[in-house]
Amino acid sequence: MVKVTYKDLGLIDYKEAWDYQETLFNEVIGKKTGRMDAVENTQNNYLLFCEHPHVYTLGKSGSEKNLLINYIQLQAKNAVFYKTNRGGDITYHGPGQIVGYPILDLEMFGLGVKTYIYALEQSIINTLLHYGITAGRLEGATGVWLEPETPQVRKICAIGVRTSRYVSMHGFAFNVNTDLNYFSHINPCGFTDKAVTSLSNELKTLADIEEVKKVLLEKITDVFDMDLEISAR
Repeated sequence: MVKVTYKDLGLIDYKEAWDYQETLFNEVIGKKTGRMDAVENTQNNYLLFCEHPHVYTLGKSGSEKNLLINYIQLQAKNAVFYKTNRGGDITYHGPGQIVGYPILDLEMFGLGVKTYIYALEQSIINTLLHYGITAGRLEGATGVWLEPETPQVRKICAIGVRTSRYVSMHGFAFNVNTDLNYFSHINPCGFTDKAVTSLSNELKTLADIEEVKKVLLEKITDVFDMDLEISAR
């Protein structure tokens, strides 16, 4: 098992969380490459959960044309927009969505980038199964989808990561009680013909997001074989 420090950051500004990720990311790379002395009893891996105020983020390979509103309209929606250094196209983060940022040395887990993304997807799939929802993958697209091989295909979790020296950052956005109306202002992940859904939308009732976090954390721990240490924010 690989030791991982878990922190729930609560509701946090996107840029503040991004900066914090970069600090941890650089720390892990520094320890791995010998540029930073490893302090005894400190961990080399982190898993962050949080929620963000309304924000649209664009991956480095995405197109700004997939943001369908202008900056004045963004302000009217109490939303902001960031270009990021993760992979993938545009997505939305907001309250009621569990955003996960694993900062992991993938080599310690025996994972390549593709198998890492597959493991993230599997963790979400296993979480949904706990709630009686069957989910899967869509060929040619990352993330977790419901009814992927049908016209009713809809995305419930987006994934976009960055890696350097096999250390990961950024991660996933799992729609739990998310206001799905915010997705109507973008082409989610660059798609114009696929819907977005949430756990509460599928269950037809508001989900207990704290309970979902516990289930999701358990599934991630199992899939990645983590030795988890829970830390205060």
